[in-house]
Amino acid sequence: MRKSRFTEEQIIGMIKEQEAGLPTTEVCRKRGLSPATLYKLKAKYGGVEASEARRLRLLEE
Repeated sequence: MRKSRFTEEQIIGMIKEQEAGLPTTEVCRKRGLSPATLYKLKAKYGGVEASEARRLRLLEE
C-alpha cells in the first residue's frame, strides 16, 4: 500500500481549512492535490482529531 505524502495532522488541517470557508480549489492548489483526493480524505478523517487519527493508523497497521 502506498504511503501518504501527508501526515494525519496535515490532513486534518486541510479539512479544517476547507470547513472554515476556504474554497476547496484553493486548499487543493496550496497543497498540490486534487479535489477528489481531498474529499476522499475528508470521508476518512472528517470529524476526527489528530490524536484519534494516530490511533486509527496504528490500528490499521
